[in-house]
Formats: sequence, C-alpha cells, structure tokens
Amino acid sequence: MARPRIVIVGAGFGGLSAAHNLAGADADVTVIDRRNYHLFQPLLYQVATAGLSPAQIASPIRAILRRAPNVRVVLGKVTGVDRQRRIVRLEDREIAYDQLVLATGSRHSYFGHDEWEKAAPGLKKIDDATSIRRRILTAFEHAEATDDAESRRRLLTFVVIGAGPTGVEMAGAIAELAHVALRHDFRTIDPRDARIVLVEAGSRVLAAFPPVLSASAGAALERLKVEVRLGTPVSNCDESGVTAGADHIPAATIVWAAGVAASPAARWLGIESDRVGRVPVGPDLTLPGHPEIFVIGDTASVGRGDGTQLPGLAPVAKQQGAYVARVVRARLAGRQSPPPFRYRDYGTMATIGRRSAVADFGWLRLDGTLAWLMWGLIHVSFLIGFRNRAVVMLDWIWAYVTFQSGARLITGSEPD
Repeated sequence: MARPRIVIVGAGFGGLSAAHNLAGADADVTVIDRRNYHLFQPLLYQVATAGLSPAQIASPIRAILRRAPNVRVVLGKVTGVDRQRRIVRLEDREIAYDQLVLATGSRHSYFGHDEWEKAAPGLKKIDDATSIRRRILTAFEHAEATDDAESRRRLLTFVVIGAGPTGVEMAGAIAELAHVALRHDFRTIDPRDARIVLVEAGSRVLAAFPPVLSASAGAALERLKVEVRLGTPVSNCDESGVTAGADHIPAATIVWAAGVAASPAARWLGIESDRVGRVPVGPDLTLPGHPEIFVIGDTASVGRGDGTQLPGLAPVAKQQGAYVARVVRARLAGRQSPPPFRYRDYGTMATIGRRSAVADFGWLRLDGTLAWLMWGLIHVSFLIGFRNRAVVMLDWIWAYVTFQSGARLITGSEPD
C-alpha cells in the first residue's frame, strides 16, 4: 500500500519544526517553499543595518533536512489548494496530500495604503533587508556628496514607522550605525548628525510589554538620540518623506514596521479569514470540517482563554509545528490524538541597542545589560547550525570590542 502523503507548505519556524518531528515517520513528507533557505527573521534587522550578512542568519532547507530520508524539499510557489481533491497547486505542478500543514507566515500590511510600500519598505525577507541596507548606506554617501544643506538634512533623516519590537530594534540599530560604526568614515558630514525618528500611533513603545519595560525601552531610545513620536498616526508616505500627525518629516529613508497580515492561505482554502487574514482553526489547529488540514504560525488564528489571540512569534510557531507532528504521528499509529494545543509562554524579549534590552518572563522582568546578554544568547541558540551560531557570536564580540560593523556593503541596483 502507498505510504501516507504529508505536505508542509512553508519552511519557517513552524514548518521546519513539523518536518523535523516527522523525520523517520512511516510517511512521505514533502516540504514546499518558494525560497531554498530558512530565514531567522528575528535577526533580519541586523542585516538591514549592516551588522550581519544574510548568510549568517539563513540556512539551505535541503541541508537542514538532509538527515531525514522520508522528507523531500520542493522549490515552488503555491497558488491554491483543492480541498475536495486534496491537491496543492503550484505554478507548474500539483502535489497530492493526505494531510496538509499550512505554515506560510505573514507579509506586510499597510492598512489599505499599499502605495506606501515603494517609499516605506517592510522587513520580512532577505531581499527586504539588503534593500533597506542599500537605502541607508546610500543616504550617507549622497549626503557626503551634496552641498545643499536642505538635501543633506533630508538624506540624514531616517523614519521608522511602528514601535513594536521590529521598529524599536531598527531605530536603535540605525542610531548605533550612525553614531558609532560610521562616525569616522566620512570627511564632509558627521554621521552623528543623523536624525532617527520613531513614529507610533499608540501611547507607548513596545505596547505588548508591561508599562515599566516600555518606559525603560523609551529611555534607552532617548539615550541613543532617537526621536520618539507617540500618539502620532501616519497619514502619508512618499519619496519626500512621512506625514505624521500635523507634521511632514522630510526623509530619504523610511522603514515600515507598523503592521503585518497573514499569507493568502485563507483565499487558497476558500474560507473567511479574520481581520488580518489569519485562518480560524480549532483546538487541535485543524481547519473546522477538515481534520486533514492543519494551519499554524502567523497564518493561524488561535484564541486563548482570555479572548486574545496567540502572537505571531517564533516560539509559538515552533511549538505548534511540534504539536502537529505529534497529532500526525498518533494518527499514523492508530493512537488517540494528544490533548488540544496549549502554548507555553517562556517570555518575550526586545533589544534597543548596545547593552540595552528588555525581557518579560512573567515572573521576572529585566532590562539593561543583563537582558541584552540574555537576548543575545537566546537568539544565537535558536540559529540553525553550529557554524551560524559561532560566526554570529564572533561577529557580535568583534563589533562590541571594535565598534565596527562588518557588513557595510552597498549591493544590488540603486533604489528608484
């Protein structure tokens, strides 16, 4: 008899966790992704600010899964799912499944203003990071070359929209790049004159953290000379800059960190999604009425007992992937499925800059140097592959001792 066919769409944290835990199972597992690498997104902002190179936070999917003989990898873009025929449609082929795991992550959301994306790119993939890095470094080069004071001020103004973890980390990293790493590299300009503006519609930075840690993060940003504008919604982004509240901020470089939306999985399945595009799932992470379809990670809308939704974090996706693998293995063995999925929250962290971070473990709240050290160790431990862990740690130590950034390369074509 043919072996069961399990298809996993997406090789992010959730998809890879499911694939790893299904290695060696009595089934044929197919992992589909539109890219050939797994990306460690929490460190993507360091690529965008020239702290790390892309290869240090990404690993080839085939290399990661090479020791799983029952798992094959398919490079392709999914265009739809046929629930009746149990088929996943790609651009050039169809792949049949007996059980399907959708772990396709999220994308940028501009709240109905998709035209802003050209002026204010988000940060979700390596191409985004290298493009933003090119914009940032090119802005300094053009500021060095111009004699016009107004143009120079605009070129040396960097606006980050959204004060969640990504926005706070980006603003802090840009400030350190300008004030520390680049301070001796130019002759006409002083990079320390750069203006970094963090714009947030809410009342505080890191709104998901306790107020005391939000206040600590805000103070750390002020020490880095980041201009924080709270309670200031953005009404326009274009090549001239950002309109925030009643003010227009002329800026050559804008980074969007204000919102995300789920992948088009709900459209593939032909079902109604929640307001940010996530697929509502049951307690066992399956699509209601279709126990053969699992949806996990940023793609899934999973409620908690207090009425809130599970956040789009890597630990959530990893735990969900491992849970789905346990359910699938139980089905393959004819055993009773495990109890409903329960997320174990081990805490959240965010870094603001050099020797500054915040950490909320529920029972323990930390900020400053100790939180920063814990943040670094935990993030390095999550990297896939010893080589990546070692290289990233050595790079961080080198940058800390020498105040230098080793990936300040302008690559790719010039932005429009």
